[in-house]
Parts: sequence; C-alpha cells; structure tokens
Amino acid sequence: MQATTSIQAGMLAPEFTSLLTTGDVVKLNDYKGKKVVLYFYPKDDTPGCTIEACGLRDQYEKIRELGAEILGVSVDNAVSHQHFTQKFNLPFQLVADSDKSITKAYGVLNEKSNMARRVTFIIDEKGIVEKVFDPVKADAHTQQVIEALSQ
Repeated sequence: MQATTSIQAGMLAPEFTSLLTTGDVVKLNDYKGKKVVLYFYPKDDTPGCTIEACGLRDQYEKIRELGAEILGVSVDNAVSHQHFTQKFNLPFQLVADSDKSITKAYGVLNEKSNMARRVTFIIDEKGIVEKVFDPVKADAHTQQVIEALSQ
C-alpha cells in the first residue's frame, strides 16, 4: 500500500522526547542499536486500538526475538496509557503525545479527529525508517510486522 505519511522508508526517523506509561521520559535515541516498531494509534481502550495492542502483546516475545522493541504512540496522556496498559496487560511502553508533537513530526495527525492515524514505522538500529505501514488494518497488523522483521 502506498504510504500517505510524510516520513518514508530510507529517511531518518524524527527524534522525540516524551513520557512513557511509567512516567519516565523516553527519547527515540534511547533505542539506538535496536529496531523499534513505532506504532501510532487513535485512542486508548477503543475497539480497533485494543485489537491492535492485544495482537502486538500476544506476539511481543516473538517481536523481541526478532530484535525489535515496541513503542505505541497516541495523543492520550500517561494516566490514560497506564489504565489501558493495566487493563490489557500490555508488556510494552506507550508514549504520551498529549501535545501532538510526535504525531505531527511523523505526519500522522488526523486533522478532523485531532488524533493519530493508525500508522506504523519500523525503525532500524541506526534510526532510519525501514518500513512504513499506512494504513494499518488492526487485526492483520501484527503478522505484517513479524513478516517485515523476519526479512
């Protein structure tokens, strides 16, 4: 599928600093040396976003075996992320993008809803975007990520 985001494969992934579910500060640069599955989603605890998050949760160990870490990003705050993480036992961190700076930097802000579109970036060990999934179908997405990481 043709990506409609401004960030394409081969580009340097935009750096960001934000809060994680834990309340800790995270920078994309913290993950240099390992691949990152950076997935954007509209809203915590909504049907499609829950399907996507739980699919990634269920294959988290496989994704880590393939050398990648998962970071989920939405415009929800850290407290909302904490509730979502606890309710569905998510083993990966969610990034709070309350000011929408990350969502805008990656070109995935839905102007109508003022939330992130469902888009995923696989970022390599050097911070270069390897693959862009845009749009993402929530129920098939985890398998797509595994296939891309397995290549």
